[in-house]
Amino acid sequence: MKTRCFAAVFAALMVLGCGESLLDSRYALELPELPGAWEAVLGIPSWQVEWVNDKGRKERITIQGGAAISLPQTWASAVLALPFWPEKGIGPGIFRPAGAIFPFDASGRTLVLSWQGGIDAYLFWELAQIAGNGGAAGIRMPHNFNWPRFRGLFADPSLNADVRADPWLADWNNIAARIVQSGFDRRRLVPEARTSLQVPVGPGPWVGTSPFTAPLLFEGIPAFPVRQAADTWVSSEGILRCNTETWILLPSL
Repeated sequence: MKTRCFAAVFAALMVLGCGESLLDSRYALELPELPGAWEAVLGIPSWQVEWVNDKGRKERITIQGGAAISLPQTWASAVLALPFWPEKGIGPGIFRPAGAIFPFDASGRTLVLSWQGGIDAYLFWELAQIAGNGGAAGIRMPHNFNWPRFRGLFADPSLNADVRADPWLADWNNIAARIVQSGFDRRRLVPEARTSLQVPVGPGPWVGTSPFTAPLLFEGIPAFPVRQAADTWVSSEGILRCNTETWILLPSL
């Protein structure tokens, strides 16, 4: 279903190209530096890279090093790179992605992926999915969004300090839905409500799924920040999944 939605959105973009030919060009991917805490606990990841080709179809490859992909030249598009560790039992989509918005993150024939760009690309896909379901006016489709201005917000000291420090604290699914309903409002860039849950596990350090989050190291009984949706924390002890109601610890492989 999602693939059909994306195809509908990007087929519309082909029409908006005003009859220009889509010149397909290849760009080498430059992956971001891995957070030191991730590498220390999990090692080097594989990456699942996702993007849309010039026919409006989503493509996906798995890489461990360099790669090059072809991108359409007549509209803005998003590239996601999801780190995962199959040997640790951690698949794509658990840890937060890196990403880029083309053409803004292109430098020559290189597309520079960053952790901040992962926020942009994730929001792009959310907007595209809503548009594909018939929920977006043309002005609110992702290729019309002001991505440079959006990214610049995170350098603005008037933005919520917690979200500036870790943008993944915000509820981007809800923010995307509201953008489609009524346009962008920076006042929505606030942390999702969280409480504290005590879990009888070791002191850590516990590594979170956001590249912006510092590892947690506890004295006494660990208390994790939790929300209604499940979050993941990893240490040498195992993989912890927890939400506001419960938790489960999967021992290390």
